[in-house]
Amino acid sequence: MTMVNDIDARGTQHCETTALGVLLRHQGLDLSEPMLFGLGSGLSFLYWDSKNLDFPFLGGRVKPFDLTRSLAARLGLELLVQETTSPRRAWENVVAPIDAGHPVGLQLDSYHLDYFASKVHFGGHVVAMYGYDDHDAYLVDTDQQGGAVSTSLTSLARARAARGPMTAKHRSFTLTAPRNLPSPQSRIVPAITACADAFLNPPIANLGHRGIEKAGKLVRTWLQRTDNPQRDLPQAALLMEKAGTGGALFRHLYRDFLAECTQLLDSSHLRTGHGLYAEAATLWTEVAALIARAGETGTTQCLVQAGNLLDALSRIEREAMQALSCLGSKTPNTPRRVGHDSLTSETSLP
Repeated sequence: MTMVNDIDARGTQHCETTALGVLLRHQGLDLSEPMLFGLGSGLSFLYWDSKNLDFPFLGGRVKPFDLTRSLAARLGLELLVQETTSPRRAWENVVAPIDAGHPVGLQLDSYHLDYFASKVHFGGHVVAMYGYDDHDAYLVDTDQQGGAVSTSLTSLARARAARGPMTAKHRSFTLTAPRNLPSPQSRIVPAITACADAFLNPPIANLGHRGIEKAGKLVRTWLQRTDNPQRDLPQAALLMEKAGTGGALFRHLYRDFLAECTQLLDSSHLRTGHGLYAEAATLWTEVAALIARAGETGTTQCLVQAGNLLDALSRIEREAMQALSCLGSKTPNTPRRVGHDSLTSETSLP
């Protein structure tokens, strides 16, 4: 058995930030999950429907691995990404750093992992791997999936070789923190304003605040969009609340990130954004509940109510991001007098 020593195998709520937390804590950088999500400008929105989809998809984050790339660039981390079509080479790319004492991030299709009870294909799943033996790989996944878990080497190979939406070619990656790592506090404003700019100026109507507005119109038709509303609508609601989102389609995570930031920067724009995202998080949970109830009861009125809430959410989140975009203005944001340890707590502020 080969294991990386001193692994802090805390599973958290979202798969990508869980893996990033494992890799960065091993480098001595311990940031809360909301801080990782926020510094990586992870929040977004996507409404997607097409002929090859059985049912519309609602996404609340940026594309898989974009968060990792953004976080690494913003903090000056060395991100080494390896991809290959060769299963043999893919395995070598993983065991080399582990043999050298470093955990590795993997992007794969969670459908094939032994410990996943829900067998749904998702090619954008991310885990941290920290050990292996002749039969199994030892991983860290989200709390929901068990935290420190194991899966057979054959299942891991299938998961990494999978092809389809959001998959990558046996992608593995490592992170290295430089000695002169910039203060994470100094990177808060660029992270927030980049996220706000993308959200406020989406290239197509399916994204950002425009996407939420579009979802508000189309969700009202969802009972006619499926032959099995009892399955598809509750499943959509479950993905919004439970499938690694941290609740409320990632709005809980972003709310908590902004709350943590208000303890570090004295800014009225930041406080406004936090207050609006606290409101938005509650409404997203209500939307999910209404969608689930519509599927269970076949009641169109539930979807009308969900559409009305989504209309309100489009306005609330647009206002929040407009306020947060002002963090990049010439008006200074005064740092609060706090120690570096305040950025390293795994306890999210309310």
